[in-house]
Amino acid sequence: MFSMIAAIGKNRELGKNGGLIWQLPSDLKFFKEQTTGKKVFMGKRTFESLPRKLPNREHFVLTDEEMDSEGINLVWDLDKFVKEHLNSEEEIFVIGGGMVYKQMLPYAKRLVLTEINAECPDADTYFPEFNKQDFDRKVLGSNSDNGISFEHVEYVRK
Repeated sequence: MFSMIAAIGKNRELGKNGGLIWQLPSDLKFFKEQTTGKKVFMGKRTFESLPRKLPNREHFVLTDEEMDSEGINLVWDLDKFVKEHLNSEEEIFVIGGGMVYKQMLPYAKRLVLTEINAECPDADTYFPEFNKQDFDRKVLGSNSDNGISFEHVEYVRK
């Protein structure tokens, strides 16, 4: 089963210059709680933007070129990866970036989004548009960090 997790602004902003837009400590803690012990799937640039391999998570990285793969699973064929894991009971979190979210959205049964009450006009990476009518929405909690309010929201595909 594929799930997605992301922190997005009012206009679905995800990133800028290869990094996160907002630094929200309690959201990073939420991300860790949601993904620890799970498989995480990401694109090569997202993997390279991490300060280190995320502890206690099995990494799958979509790539089209050789890279140091010690401790990670390289995914060369997205269609094959999807077919192998689509009906699995085990949850795989898609964690970015923008193109990977777009490619994987049709397969996601669950979206765990931090909806940030802020905008970033110079963002260069966005979460894909999705029809909220196709999902049941549940607010998991509200918080604020550094003067920025946000909600953790779960969307489950109907």
